[in-house]
Amino acid sequence: MKTMDQIPISKVIDPKILYYGSAVILLNTLNEDGTVNISPISSSWALGDCIILGIGLGGKAIENINRHPECVINIPSPSLWENVEQLAPYTGKDPVPDYKRRLGFEYEKEKYRICGLTSSESISVKPTRIQECPIQIEAKVQHIRIPEYSPHFAVVETQAIQVHAHENILISENHIDPSKWSPLIYNFRHYFGLGNQLGKTFRAKT
Repeated sequence: MKTMDQIPISKVIDPKILYYGSAVILLNTLNEDGTVNISPISSSWALGDCIILGIGLGGKAIENINRHPECVINIPSPSLWENVEQLAPYTGKDPVPDYKRRLGFEYEKEKYRICGLTSSESISVKPTRIQECPIQIEAKVQHIRIPEYSPHFAVVETQAIQVHAHENILISENHIDPSKWSPLIYNFRHYFGLGNQLGKTFRAKT
């Protein structure tokens, strides 16, 4: 155990963002004309079949799921980071909202073309899946809430309906091999993969 003089000293800071290391997802939602919008998202977590998404207001993703409450949560591997970044400066919202225009965003409807990824039909929802992503989750939107203390974002509850996984990351029919699967991590606006395995929880089945 470390002694007190070996423990780093903490200080109070005021960071502009708190993306302290979470998996990147590519959120597919349905446009008015039946085409698909792809939005890079860096705020999500799962509890059972409930997946919570943090989505900025004023963009195309929240507009789409308010109108059509289905989506696909595509989880890319680190090898796809450049494809994800190709999407970063574009929005499916036309005209581009002023706050996004000031940040340098441009309008682009053909998101699949921009990112160079492949559309694949879903089973239970209308938005398509991204075939290159090792994990693709078809989901239904169950609830949308806007926090009073943070009115620029929506907390979106979704329910996983179908889960697709690449065969090469499976250890058995319904288990993903954590030694073969690594999500793309968004770490204070930098892209990372996972490091070496440290151990596993007592509840792990593999």
